[in-house]
Amino acid sequence: MALSMEQRIEQLRIKRAELLLGGGADKLEKHRASGKLTARERVDAVVDPGSFVETGLFAQHRATMFGMEGKETPADGVVTGAASVGGRLIHLASQDFTVLGGSAGELHSTKVSDAMQQSLKTGSPFVFINDSGGARVQEGIDALSGYGKVFYSNVQLSGAVPQVSLICGPCAGGAAYSPALTDFIIQTRKAQLFITGPSVIKQVTGENVTADDLGGPDAHMTRSGVIHFIAEDDQHAALICKKLLSFLPSNNLEDPPYVPGDYTCDPDHTLDSIVPVDPKLSYDVREVLVRVVDNADFLEVQAGYAGNIVIGFARVCGRSVGIIANNPAVKAGVLDIDSSDKASRFIRFCNAFNVPLVTFVDVPGFLPGVEQEYGGIIRHGAKMLFAYSAATVPKVTVILRKAYGGAYIAMCCKDLGADRSYAWPTAEIAVMGAEGAAGIVFRKEIEAAADKKAKRAEMIEQYREAFANPTVAAGRRLVDDIIEPSMTRKFIAQSLEYLNTKRELRPSKKHGLIPL
Repeated sequence: MALSMEQRIEQLRIKRAELLLGGGADKLEKHRASGKLTARERVDAVVDPGSFVETGLFAQHRATMFGMEGKETPADGVVTGAASVGGRLIHLASQDFTVLGGSAGELHSTKVSDAMQQSLKTGSPFVFINDSGGARVQEGIDALSGYGKVFYSNVQLSGAVPQVSLICGPCAGGAAYSPALTDFIIQTRKAQLFITGPSVIKQVTGENVTADDLGGPDAHMTRSGVIHFIAEDDQHAALICKKLLSFLPSNNLEDPPYVPGDYTCDPDHTLDSIVPVDPKLSYDVREVLVRVVDNADFLEVQAGYAGNIVIGFARVCGRSVGIIANNPAVKAGVLDIDSSDKASRFIRFCNAFNVPLVTFVDVPGFLPGVEQEYGGIIRHGAKMLFAYSAATVPKVTVILRKAYGGAYIAMCCKDLGADRSYAWPTAEIAVMGAEGAAGIVFRKEIEAAADKKAKRAEMIEQYREAFANPTVAAGRRLVDDIIEPSMTRKFIAQSLEYLNTKRELRPSKKHGLIPL
């Protein structure tokens, strides 16, 4: 006798309830006991309450070898679907470690790739929550094919919609390359991210290293530069993700969201004394940044990596901006290999998603040394020249103090396309500092002097008087105005308002060739 509709509905409800338990109630509790949220709890932590619509709950693998035949894998170990964050559409995938360790098989990866394609079709950000033991070895080459689909989709989405990866558990081997292809990576304290694990490294090289030392968040923040944010736990990762998305447009055809709020541009006289006049004295540039942006709210990106340059998102009178700033508190604010890479990638992201760039300059030059030269500082420094020159979004530059040599150019000078360039009275725009320049320019005078030390000091002061102020640059129209530090926020806000409708055409070509 055929089942009635009521009976069929009841069966459906029972089956759905079973599938929503993932690997089972016992495994879910064990997962929670480890201090982690489950796959669906992580989704709920990121999205607006009640907005998530899951797709592919009934998905099952089709593998038949190595004990897989007839083995049920609810949702095939990954939760996918759409939801809203702050009222705006996003698509997500969240790996379920309770189902075969969250291993990625053919259908698992196909589900992820399909969700990514939906992001592309709808022009909405994609968030991938990673917690997986890696490729599903029982499926062999089919698992590798699935990874290939995900990587290909990552590249298709790149520059079209924002992509954010949350690393909330293990993410090893080939799986690590999908986060690496996304725009931002948020890693929790309990997560590990690496290509080859400690046991393999010991077998091959003899080195003893723990999973945390190798792929923990501190290693990737301070040493490799792979990740962008460290989260204390899953809930914190979700909060960072939501805040990050609040600064970004849904896709490359939209402007960033405008947030009404702080329109005040009253003079802040603390800025008049925050930067030491003596170029040898250091300070933390973040003390300047928080006094310029709305509500002192600055979301720093890669805060623990290459600290000689600071990057991040903020708002000025409600408009999202990407900030790049030399930080004299670390390595005197020089540009080196790591800081050049860090800034260049951020500049290109902002340009891809229509986020205006605001640059604060206090740079003594590129870091000298054999290690930097052998490491390719020429190639890496050229990335900044390329990134700024290629950027067509509004670009506002503020020169706080030192702006020497090629590093002055690399920090978005007027000749590199800055739409507005302002200088504080403390700005020094020159080929090099007065001490070094005097020895070259006035070498003969110093050598001929009876008191060489006194003559050198005199020549240093003469050079400093000529270039340790921005009037020469202003006279050449290399800066648009010399401003009082207290008025910095007002000048930036006005510039962003006037440049809001900026349009800039470039030569028709497939793409430029950045010196990777």
